[in-house]
Amino acid sequence: MKKFAVILCGCGHLDGSEIHESTMTLLAIDKHGHSYTVFAPDEDQYDVINHLTKEPMDEKRNMLVEAARIARGEISPLSDFNPDKFDALIFPGGFGAAKNLFTYAQKGVKMQVRDDINTIIKQMHQKGKPIGALCISPVLLAKVLQDIVITVGTDPATAADVQKLGARHINTQQTEVIADKQNMVFSTPCYMLPARLSDIEESAYNLIGTILENL
Repeated sequence: MKKFAVILCGCGHLDGSEIHESTMTLLAIDKHGHSYTVFAPDEDQYDVINHLTKEPMDEKRNMLVEAARIARGEISPLSDFNPDKFDALIFPGGFGAAKNLFTYAQKGVKMQVRDDINTIIKQMHQKGKPIGALCISPVLLAKVLQDIVITVGTDPATAADVQKLGARHINTQQTEVIADKQNMVFSTPCYMLPARLSDIEESAYNLIGTILENL
């Protein structure tokens, strides 16, 4: 049985991890017959957004506490992550991921990446272990690893930013997976394209399946 580490950063696509992508990733790992451990930083989110009105809220929420809603309490602080204990690393997306794990939402290609996130990506990459990313999260991998091949669907502006970061972008349609086998990086567009919930399930299932084919 392979062990997957799944990195979240809250609960809700506007200020944390995208719930559908996160849940479908966990479901995909389970349906393929493998196990997962969920992690999140034990710090406040960048902001809090009312997901009904789409307006900012004057409050603070902790990424670990909020992500525990998705994980049903079975979650560990990111500081506990040990690359030697896992076979693969997965980053679901969400606009909140691009605020909390890296700052693409705020700064574009001049983004910064959390030190701990930067470290665990490089650790897994150096060990030749696969890293999967959904939705906007492949941009994170482009920033950290640079000379890789990824997809964020067909959005020309984001694809251009990927190229500026030193990575290569390939346009994809919903549920497709780009496998950069040389670098063991795997990506799928999910909600970067118009998508039904069933598309997200298939995208996550295909991503995990493709990773397993290369383990």
